[in-house]
Amino acid sequence: MAQNNENMLQRLKEDIKQDTPARLYFFYGEETFLLHHYLKQLQKSIIDPLTESFNFHKLTAENFDLHTFADCVENLPMMAQRTMVVVDEIDIFKLNEADRERMIDVLSDIPDYCTVVFTYETTAFRPDRRLKKLWDAVEKNGIMVEFAKQSQRDLVNWIGRHFAANGKRIAGDLCVYLIEITGGTMTALSGEISKICAYSGAEVITKSDIDAVVEPVLDAVVFQMTDQLSQGACGAALQKLQQLLKMQQDPIKILGAIGMHFRRLGTARILLDNGKTAADLMKLAGLGDYPARKTMSAASRFSAAFYEKAASLVLECDVGMKTSLDDQDRLLEVLILQLSQEARND
Repeated sequence: MAQNNENMLQRLKEDIKQDTPARLYFFYGEETFLLHHYLKQLQKSIIDPLTESFNFHKLTAENFDLHTFADCVENLPMMAQRTMVVVDEIDIFKLNEADRERMIDVLSDIPDYCTVVFTYETTAFRPDRRLKKLWDAVEKNGIMVEFAKQSQRDLVNWIGRHFAANGKRIAGDLCVYLIEITGGTMTALSGEISKICAYSGAEVITKSDIDAVVEPVLDAVVFQMTDQLSQGACGAALQKLQQLLKMQQDPIKILGAIGMHFRRLGTARILLDNGKTAADLMKLAGLGDYPARKTMSAASRFSAAFYEKAASLVLECDVGMKTSLDDQDRLLEVLILQLSQEARND
């Protein structure tokens, strides 16, 4: 994007604080918790609840068309100063040519009293710059705000504040642990914090409180499994596998996560061997700062040859799952044993 995202997020905050909303925004990114938070704050600054039914318009894939959209944008505010139009999950760069031309006209002439927000949660926001006229209209008139996953430090502080708001205290290392096992999005963390606070009767949160109610995400358990393999703890790695199977995770999905994880580790190992850093892995793999640093640290424990062998073993297991009558759970157990043996020999 030509726009600097950090500056655009700060611009959005100032627009809300100063009550000076822009005419056009594009909200997207992995951290949907923040997306919803700022969308709600923006709506609160623009729309009076008493006249919301007249001045707030929401369009989705079910009711969106260019005529309706243009009407919503042009509608004069009733008993208020402003209107707001929210459009969910509409990829404007995939419109047909006639609709693109109409969209360009609308985006280029949004009235002063109207704020339009396009939001993207499940649909990727990937502007096609080859469609130059539409891209120019978006870039010239719109503010593109990406809500990216937060850094570990910011998340730790945020988690601490949320527990404190519920009259609880939690240590920093447990905040990091909670980030690891939930995948580290605010959306997931918010729900888990509520569950932990409801479960724990004590003022200070313990690891046992977290483990009692939080179900780790697949990638987190796979990461723990590979950490245990690197420490020679094959039994503990097998227990992690059993944990996933008891959670009724699909063996094919488990294998896919293991394969993806070892590919990332192998990529990180190659980067390390060529003098690269976690910042390079962030760019290459689209990871956040903390996951990238953790992956680089884990990758340093084994050689590039080990990761090549691991990829080969994962492929053999995948073929076995899809072509043989052997039990898929057993094939995964055999894979863990083979990886453990290769780890000891590396």
